[in-house]
Amino acid sequence: MPPSTEGPAQVGVLAPSGMLGAGFAPETIERGLALGPDVIAVDGGSTDSGPHYLGTGIAKTTEAAVSRDLRILLKAAATADIPLIVGSCGTSGTDSGVDWVAGIAERVMAEEGLNLKVARIYSEQEAAQLKEELGAGRVHALAPHGPLQPETLESCTHIVGMMGHEPFVEAIREGAQVVLAGRATDTALAAAVPLMLGMPAGPTWHAAKIVECGGQCTTDPRLGGVFATIDHDGFVIEPLDATNVCTPMSVAAHMLYETANPYRMREPAGTLDVSDATYSALDDRRVRVEGSRFEPADQHTIKLEGARVTGYETVSFSGIRDPYIAAGIDRWAALLRVILTERVSQTLGLTDDDYGLDIRLYGHNAILEDIDPDPGPPKEVGVMLLVNAPTQATATAVAKVANPLMLHLPLPEMPYLPSFAFATSPAEIERGAAYEFVLNHVVDVDAPTSMFRIHHTREVSRA
Repeated sequence: MPPSTEGPAQVGVLAPSGMLGAGFAPETIERGLALGPDVIAVDGGSTDSGPHYLGTGIAKTTEAAVSRDLRILLKAAATADIPLIVGSCGTSGTDSGVDWVAGIAERVMAEEGLNLKVARIYSEQEAAQLKEELGAGRVHALAPHGPLQPETLESCTHIVGMMGHEPFVEAIREGAQVVLAGRATDTALAAAVPLMLGMPAGPTWHAAKIVECGGQCTTDPRLGGVFATIDHDGFVIEPLDATNVCTPMSVAAHMLYETANPYRMREPAGTLDVSDATYSALDDRRVRVEGSRFEPADQHTIKLEGARVTGYETVSFSGIRDPYIAAGIDRWAALLRVILTERVSQTLGLTDDDYGLDIRLYGHNAILEDIDPDPGPPKEVGVMLLVNAPTQATATAVAKVANPLMLHLPLPEMPYLPSFAFATSPAEIERGAAYEFVLNHVVDVDAPTSMFRIHHTREVSRA
């Protein structure tokens, strides 16, 4: 977007936290308003917590937490007469997630007597339409995925497209004071208003990247969000909490977060390049950044995310404190797998192709596995058995076969029967459907907003 000759000299972005529902101190928002923001931008979701939330369309945050944060932010936006933007509503940005957050916002506004125009931006995609795009050669894989197959699209329970800043700009220009959007890049919601008001793309996208997780770019992320002031030469970052600090190191380090390259980050409209950026401390709390560039893409693309059911899971967890078993825990886990597989075959008539199981040894190598620098014998081990099968009944049946083994299985040379402790009763916990991400692809689009639907709602009547 070209810079405006009539726009402001600078634009302020208030980022209250890294995620709507994560919480923040109300006084940090009051201080943020005193700094003169032009927009409040907060992310509402992520893929960090896995495919379940996209697969089910259910949020990871609780309604009470989202309502609490929205109440503070809606009142702040109304007081300052600035837009409030929430991206990736309902964690994964499904249509139901947008409607869920919008419903909470409507109730809050009715209770608070707020009369704000709300726009919902939907990002969910139809498999049939994407199959047409695939057939036209407009869908491309991102590494390490290979070419997309039509049946993969058909298998997804939900597919979303990841929007850039353009749908936010369109909604605000059409009069929206509150924008609640489906899946979006974390940076797009913070970049939208500065770009709309004529700020240069390099500093804007870089500032948006730094504020995307709220206070994570500070020395104490627990103290709340940050404020970015973007101008035509760079931007300044400062914490909202008066006792918190931004340093050149803490700000620069955020370019390492969720990026394959710490100097370059792709957006739907192009690529941010910070290889020549400089980070300077203005004082003991604020950092100024200059030298960021943005390279417009030859082809605008929208990234797809999709999840499908990969089976049904049942989990069991038992704790081992027996010192002999703990000293030989790898042998014990291997023995458990062998005997369990044999007994499942004998009792249930299942082969290895009929189910999957994972044995994780927490306190030993569940996280680092073979690269653990301290492979010494642990004092205690938590054994988690995770069974995946085409049906819940099958997964639970396998876990029940494992029950006596996870309670008393000895090593072959042991002259006694050890006892372990299950964490729950019953020991088998049915987790329901398990999901997997299956899309890591982009779609070529002719217009940045073409895959998204903007719905404006009526103003909420005052109570």
